[in-house]
Amino acid sequence: MTDPIADMIIRIKNGGESHKDIVSIPYSNLKFEICNTLLKHGIIASVAKKGKKVTKSIEVGLIYEDGDLPRIQGVKRVSKPSKRVYRKASEIKPVKSGYGNLILSTPQGLMTDVEARKAKVGGEALFQIW
Repeated sequence: MTDPIADMIIRIKNGGESHKDIVSIPYSNLKFEICNTLLKHGIIASVAKKGKKVTKSIEVGLIYEDGDLPRIQGVKRVSKPSKRVYRKASEIKPVKSGYGNLILSTPQGLMTDVEARKAKVGGEALFQIW
């Protein structure tokens, strides 16, 4: 697999579309921090580490609105392994007119677009989620 972050966000989106309650993702520190950021902003319901050493995984609980509609409607990978995309604080724009979030990797840790603009810090734009 050449892009584990894209794999993670697509697994979460597809799990919501197929009405699963929990999605399992292979573990990495970066993916776990991304999931914690999504949890903090109410995009996913829960995050848990499962297993030990080589068999570690992340279990992500999904949220459904109106009983049937998944909270995550779409995702778009911005920065890819083949082409990294960096944004200055002044270049960060709202996603879907403020309805979505842009997840950035900054020198101060992972942040959403709103937090990065408030802290006046830029970084690598990982993906958009709405």
